Amino acid sequence: MNLFNIEHIKETLSNFDNDPFDHCVIDNFFLPKIANNLSSKFPRYSSNIWHVYKSKIEHKKTCNNWNSFDNLTYEVFRQLNSQLFTDLIGSKIKSKLLSDPGLHGGGWHIHSNNGNLNPHLDYTIHPKTNLQRRINLIVYLEKNYKAAYGGHLGLWEHNKKSDQPGNLIKEIFPKYNRAIIFDTSQNSWHGLSKKVNLPKDIYRKSIAVYYLCIPKKNHMNNKKALFAPRGNQKNSRDVLDLIKMRSDENLFHKAYKK
Repeated sequence: MNLFNIEHIKETLSNFDNDPFDHCVIDNFFLPKIANNLSSKFPRYSSNIWHVYKSKIEHKKTCNNWNSFDNLTYEVFRQLNSQLFTDLIGSKIKSKLLSDPGLHGGGWHIHSNNGNLNPHLDYTIHPKTNLQRRINLIVYLEKNYKAAYGGHLGLWEHNKKSDQPGNLIKEIFPKYNRAIIFDTSQNSWHGLSKKVNLPKDIYRKSIAVYYLCIPKKNHMNNKKALFAPRGNQKNSRDVLDLIKMRSDENLFHKAYKK
């Protein structure tokens, strides 16, 4: 089944920007009919399939259960994890990439009104395979999303002195059928630049696939995401304790619904 305009993706992949870290935006990622079907088949926010993250640093729902995927979504994830795609992206960053068929942390993602995702660094080492997470691929699928709703993907620079996110360098609008690919091994602070402000029946919908590699020397060794407080949270002991809990591979599950 032909899902993508591969030649368009190949051409656009050559346009990597390195500010504040390596990333590439690809519009019209799926063929129009495929994108439309993926969007229409996206599960309702009220569905019971979701895993819920709800705290002061993140508010979203995700599902990576292959048994929950409709036929088309199943095929999309199968192809995105194929040798074709791992080799295609790997050739552009000059690194051998490996797929993660388990979709750890990936799959369907959805934010409702007031959804949130604080600036964070993704886990570095996959908790099941001990491979290094190297590339994120995210595709946005809400057809009626407007810039006024917020929820842009923020990219922050890394402040070496504080070891925290510095200035917000770029905001990427989650435009329908837009993909973003970025390197997660470069102190890649990312998240929602601000909470979403959505009308009824509009959601920030996306799918996510992550690609792995053999661990580099001197890499970080976190198996859970490392979050940062927003400006108005920096003096909040509750938020700082929550961030510490969320990054602990033994305690993280207690932080999801704080």
